[in-house]
Amino acid sequence: MSTIQQIKSDGPDFPHRVFYAARQALRRHASGGNVLIAATVLALAVANIPGINEHYFAFWKQEVRLQIGDFNIFSHSGHPMDLLAFINDALMAVFFFSIGLEIKREILVGELASFKQALLPIVAAIGGMICPVVIYFAFAKGTDFSGGAAIPMATDIAFSLGVLAMLGRRVPLSLKIFLTTLAVVDDIGGIVVIAAFYSTHIEANLLLYAAGLLVLLLLGSRMSIKSKIFYLGIGGVVWFLFLNSGIHPTIAGVLVAFCVPATPVFAPKKYIKIIRNSISHFRGEDDELLTRRTILNKAQMNWLKEVESASDKVISPLQELEDSLHPIVNYFIVPLFAFANAGILLLDTDPASIVEGISLAVIVSLVAGKFAGIFLFSWLTVKLGAAPMPEHSNWKMLAAVSLLGGIGFTVSLFIATLTFNGGSQHMADLLDHAKLGIVAGSLLAGIGGWLMLHLCLPKTPFAADDEE
Repeated sequence: MSTIQQIKSDGPDFPHRVFYAARQALRRHASGGNVLIAATVLALAVANIPGINEHYFAFWKQEVRLQIGDFNIFSHSGHPMDLLAFINDALMAVFFFSIGLEIKREILVGELASFKQALLPIVAAIGGMICPVVIYFAFAKGTDFSGGAAIPMATDIAFSLGVLAMLGRRVPLSLKIFLTTLAVVDDIGGIVVIAAFYSTHIEANLLLYAAGLLVLLLLGSRMSIKSKIFYLGIGGVVWFLFLNSGIHPTIAGVLVAFCVPATPVFAPKKYIKIIRNSISHFRGEDDELLTRRTILNKAQMNWLKEVESASDKVISPLQELEDSLHPIVNYFIVPLFAFANAGILLLDTDPASIVEGISLAVIVSLVAGKFAGIFLFSWLTVKLGAAPMPEHSNWKMLAAVSLLGGIGFTVSLFIATLTFNGGSQHMADLLDHAKLGIVAGSLLAGIGGWLMLHLCLPKTPFAADDEE
């Protein structure tokens, strides 16, 4: 029985559980967006306070080592990473691993599992990637920053859902799911771009070793190996091989995630049978004893251990890893990435530079390009009858959400650091101005989208039943 067939046979309450899981994920992303906003504001503040900013910029240049003898795990081509490279190449690989898990789950049981259901956000995401690139090229043609066309492609899921969260239950769940799915498809586009255009000189031998380990992981998945240590341990080796092979190491995170099995050890029916059997040992006459805080006897401990073990085995490794990584990624890795990369020295910056060069190209591409691409492609898809509008929404709401798609932030900053990482002062200046454009463009898109939604959403919140 396939995973989808098994899911469809899980009973009439399955849709409720899917929407419950979707709401939980939306809440995590939204609250993570608040932490991300705080980290960005703090980075901009610290980077521009005289006397403190010198320590801020110097801090990220410290070397990071995890060494066994002469072998340093955090090294690239024999050279140790500095702290900024560790965040961008190692911790962000965990971020992309989490994205890979999310993409696989969405394809199996989420919004991407049904082609008709997924078509509108997929087409909208494609439009939201094409239009910003075209606009950027129009600004950048013949300049030294034309290589940054991929910077405005992405939509930051945490930031954009954080803006939606400010409007509470006035936002229909269908629009939140539309934006989430769109951001996931955007992430797929970003992954393809990073793999295709940000690889350096390829070390074929290391890449072959990594491919062999990925095949081993796939075999482990086929052989129903459920140990998370198996996938994380071998995945760490794959990451190191990618790091030194010339392929950007964040791609390793995505590929390893696709190898993690999505089926649990126990079927839900077997799980229910085990816990019923274990609980049945607790007799009615034990109720009074069990109400007190008391030490369990050996038999009681064994029965509860059976329940605990069965509970671990009824959740698939993919879902358990995704759930475990969400707080780490949303509350530590992404905010740390923002704090390390969003610090832009503005004290010596000409204010006019924000409306010229790469800054202007990024701002216009994020705000106008993402809006036009998402909205126009959505409009065409609905008008042609290929997909329905999200429930409880109208064109004004969809236009506002299209504007929120211009919040590029995390992946946009990441691609900018890859694009302008040449080491020269000129490249550093381009990177700073690209970051300035990303922050300003994301801010404009966020404020504009919020205002539009505030004006066009119903004043009364949707009832819980409407959202389910």
